Amino acid sequence: MKYVSTRGRADELGFADVLLAGLATDGGLYVPQSWPTLAPSRGRTYVDRAVEVMLPFVEPDIDEITLTHLCTEAYETFRHDAVVPLVQTSQGEWVQELFHGPTLAFKDVALQLVGRMFDHVLEQRNQRVTIVGATSGDTGSAAIDGVAGCDNVDIVILYPLGRTSDVQRRQMTTVDAPNAHAVAVEGTFDDCQDLVKAMFNDVDFRTRNNLSAVNSINWARVMAQTVYYVVAAETFARPATFSVPTGNFGNVLAGWIAREMGAPINDFVLASNSNDILTRFVNDADMTARPVVPSLSPSMDIQVSSNFERLLFEMNDRDGGMTDEQLTRFRTSGRLDIEADQRERYITGSFRAAAFDDDATLAEIGRVYAATGMLLDPHTATGTAASKLFSGPDGNDGPLITLGTAHPAKFPDAVEQATGIRPALPAHLADLFERDERTQTVANDLGAVQRLVESLTR
Repeated sequence: MKYVSTRGRADELGFADVLLAGLATDGGLYVPQSWPTLAPSRGRTYVDRAVEVMLPFVEPDIDEITLTHLCTEAYETFRHDAVVPLVQTSQGEWVQELFHGPTLAFKDVALQLVGRMFDHVLEQRNQRVTIVGATSGDTGSAAIDGVAGCDNVDIVILYPLGRTSDVQRRQMTTVDAPNAHAVAVEGTFDDCQDLVKAMFNDVDFRTRNNLSAVNSINWARVMAQTVYYVVAAETFARPATFSVPTGNFGNVLAGWIAREMGAPINDFVLASNSNDILTRFVNDADMTARPVVPSLSPSMDIQVSSNFERLLFEMNDRDGGMTDEQLTRFRTSGRLDIEADQRERYITGSFRAAAFDDDATLAEIGRVYAATGMLLDPHTATGTAASKLFSGPDGNDGPLITLGTAHPAKFPDAVEQATGIRPALPAHLADLFERDERTQTVANDLGAVQRLVESLTR
């Protein structure tokens, strides 16, 4: 498998080079030259299916035996034997719990594996990298946990000051590893993301520090997330619809790819909070960036959805020059316009969308608890609210699966406000608020951030 850039000007690379590069040298995102056809399922476990789904993307750089070993190690860190279990909430509706990994968020599904892939490839090549990433809350802790202690990796995660939950922040700042650093930026998540992209686009800085990425700009992240869509969809006799809480478009893009590969999936429901740019795009053809509004679901407090670029590349018939021009105009004007025929081919029939403000989110947490006894975090609650909005009578339109993106204990204040119950952290994190924090604060300034990154690199 070879990979090409969505901007069309970078060299084609194999999987290992794409893994280490993260962002393409032309500022684009890597995608496979073509989508492989999903192999029939032969195994019984999540690891078995993960190997079958991902092998076409990683060969020959990672062989089947090595991939099996890496997947086995990664998913042994999860607290549930099924890794990503399905829990029925009503007739025709399920929640797929993706939060049984070490940091209690769906990002663990990819990053426990991607961290091990980094270590494997770097050890083979006798190389080091500095991972820089931006997080709206969950990616940072999952990435740090995935690579903490790796001899060949330093990691610096930028997070927006005061815009993550206390649990999310402490999961990043209390890790006692010499190669792991959490840095608070005086700005929004979009500012953090822009700083990361700017560091990658500074070729001298990128080369001097051997930069790499674990955000969903890294193809390996998206690749690993396709697996849980395949596993869930193949559980049922009829094609499924997935309701996906999303801000950066990476999670739902993984589902779209799984469907392209042949997974039995009908369509996708995008669930947003008050930062509803994706909902406005799907429903009203309005992708106009607005100021970020802080919410109870901070991981979705995003206006510039970086992974949409990969779908836009497909919508443009893989014309990298056209994609580059559109995104450049978007950065300048704050608005992205799509042709009517592109919407008809790629959006209509594939995506539905709904947005829920904090009051609606709290109401949904309370509704689900009263009906099922299940506690939902505020991100997942936007997904179940969207599921309820779009579910057919008596659940006869096929299974509707909401992705459970985070453990409720990551957002205890919101859950307690909605239900009167404060969810407890699992045993391995019970002392989280007693641990010492290590963090620094930096201005929303590229030069200041670059100087700090270089000072932290071993």
